[in-house]
Amino acid sequence: MSETLDAIVVGAGSAGLAAVREIGKRTDRFLLVNDGPYGTTCARVGCMPSKVLIEAANAFHKREIFDTMGIRGGASLSVDLPAVLARVRALRDDFVAGTLKLTDRLGDRSVAGRATILGPGRVEVAGREYRARSIVLATGSSPVVPKPWRAFGDRILTTDTLFEQQTLPGRIAVVGLGAIGVEIAQALSRLGVQVWGFDAAERLAGVADPKVEAVLREALGGEFRIRTGVAVELAEAAGGNEVKAGDERVVVDKVLAAVGRRPNLAGLGLETLGVKLDERGMPPVDPSTMRIGDLPVFLAGDANGDRALLHEAADEGHIAGLNAVAEEPLCFQRRTPLGVVFCAPNLATVGLRFDRFDAATMIVGEADFRRQSRARMTGRDRGLARVYADRESGRLLGATMCVPEGEHMAHLLALAVGQGLTAADLLRMPVYHPVLEEGLRGAFRELAKQLPGGGESDLAACGAFQAEALD
Repeated sequence: MSETLDAIVVGAGSAGLAAVREIGKRTDRFLLVNDGPYGTTCARVGCMPSKVLIEAANAFHKREIFDTMGIRGGASLSVDLPAVLARVRALRDDFVAGTLKLTDRLGDRSVAGRATILGPGRVEVAGREYRARSIVLATGSSPVVPKPWRAFGDRILTTDTLFEQQTLPGRIAVVGLGAIGVEIAQALSRLGVQVWGFDAAERLAGVADPKVEAVLREALGGEFRIRTGVAVELAEAAGGNEVKAGDERVVVDKVLAAVGRRPNLAGLGLETLGVKLDERGMPPVDPSTMRIGDLPVFLAGDANGDRALLHEAADEGHIAGLNAVAEEPLCFQRRTPLGVVFCAPNLATVGLRFDRFDAATMIVGEADFRRQSRARMTGRDRGLARVYADRESGRLLGATMCVPEGEHMAHLLALAVGQGLTAADLLRMPVYHPVLEEGLRGAFRELAKQLPGGGESDLAACGAFQAEALD
């Protein structure tokens, strides 16, 4: 091909589409190349269909508290699993259709096929070479299935195949209790599946704060069997698969492999770029520019193995797209880290991780939701929030929480961290009564007590009533 394009984007996922959006505002001399299904991982097999399944599971689970609320007949309710999964796929297909419109309107600027990098500025697709001033690599990731497990065929599920099932198995082992494994294990259990959860790591969902992890473990352990800190082996067994974890043996119908996702970099041709690759085959990437080394090549989204979250992938695609057509790459300040696991109670992390907590310069405020009034009304009276702040200024640095509606409170705290707000600032904020957010005020008050200064006329100094009906 004689024409030199301004940019080639490889991958039509969340990062790739974000890059195309920014590139397309500045030039029409670009090409989008995609290998495999369109529609993004999130919409097809990730965050969207999994949340549809979780919503069904949580709705059915509510019957457990009906009697306490004076509602009779909950025990007679049943769940139609094929109908649940049909709804998951129907909504999934609708979400996918929305993303497909983004690629359909590109016309001949979108090409289906496997891309191979021939060097900086050179990409081959289906035997044809394309040249461009810059390249954005946004090839996404794929679920990891250990090689010995592949012999079990369709008895091994991943999130790529789970939602295609016509019904759910009676017994399942979820191997890998990270964010995805925790969400799916609890949802399946709430839908009546007998679930065993396993992870070689000691802590659930990668939670660094041990107090919050203990609350999460207690909540989940009341719904399905959990075994961590032990490697898992699979073997053939009469009537299913035998899962071995230390001295524990269980026979299940299916195994959900949730041991992680691997960036789709194999065979991409990164070795032709002339930069050193690490032991994972990953080149050096600047997270403020998404640039590989000093090359006009950018690596964004799940493909770089850094922050495998949709909003981060979209941000990285945005950065890569802007820099792909810029005279000189621009450095961007990344957003406050925010992660949510949609188990019940929600697990959320904001800003500073606890494993970077320094007791010499930082303080912690806690809020226990076991006696929180609104949580008690809803039958979700459990959970713990831990908020971290600077010891001198009271500026919020981060938080870890496992609380009801934590997905919403995490956004409040992410805003506070991003704006550099203090515990006093948040105590000045109006909070309606009775709401779950009142629970966080207990953590802010704990922080305020550990800080110097503060006058009694300051609204931030308003204390608790010490009465559940009022606090």
